[in-house]
Amino acid sequence: MFKLPKKIVGALIVVAAFPAAASSLPQTKVHNIVLVHSALVDGSSWKGVYDQLTKDGFKVSIVAHTQTSLAEDVAATKRVLDQQDGPAVLVGASYGGSIITQAGDHPNVKSLVYVAAMQPDVGESLVDLSSKIPPISTHLLPDAHGFLSLDPKVFHADFAADIPKAQADFLAAGQMPLAVAAASAKTTVAAWHDKPSYAVLATEDQLIDPKLQRYMYTRGNDKITEVKASHGVFLSQPTRVAKVIEKAAAGL
Repeated sequence: MFKLPKKIVGALIVVAAFPAAASSLPQTKVHNIVLVHSALVDGSSWKGVYDQLTKDGFKVSIVAHTQTSLAEDVAATKRVLDQQDGPAVLVGASYGGSIITQAGDHPNVKSLVYVAAMQPDVGESLVDLSSKIPPISTHLLPDAHGFLSLDPKVFHADFAADIPKAQADFLAAGQMPLAVAAASAKTTVAAWHDKPSYAVLATEDQLIDPKLQRYMYTRGNDKITEVKASHGVFLSQPTRVAKVIEKAAAGL
């Protein structure tokens, strides 16, 4: 009769005797990261964060949304989530927070990360939240067609005062205005009620008051990381932002 080597028999006995210990071994961290960009800028604004995450071995996808309709932007995000080969961390900056709040109910989403972002509850819009605690800046204004943008002259000071002015001027020249209709759309799903959430609170933010950020992130029971940075914290401190995302991926 075939006999197992004594070392293997011993190992099997240990596992059988301590099933709880075996089941509590650390789980493999999430490998996929999906990034949803802020209002006024496009997906290239994640370049620094992307570079750090890919350097650290993550597979990163970036959603290209239009900021014309919350429903359409959520749909665009879910299409990217459909393409993932397993669980993903879903990350949103600014208006992107409204998008991930709804798209986060996708089965591939393991956790959420809000980066100086809106985190609405069901029945709330970006406009509703800004009415509770208005932004410090008063320069985000609609044009005749119903799209919100910043005067290029104040873009550096209001959006990302902590990056070089030349870089801010370039971003200002290529602004992607946010539709008032998208900012006014009511959230129908709030995935943060059911999934772990993390937040980067930008203490120098001029477009989403830090007090509003704290209100939303505390309400959502997020794991909060405070960073002394502007609204464009993902531009000025990409490594800090990437490390928060990596904590979410590891479930820390």
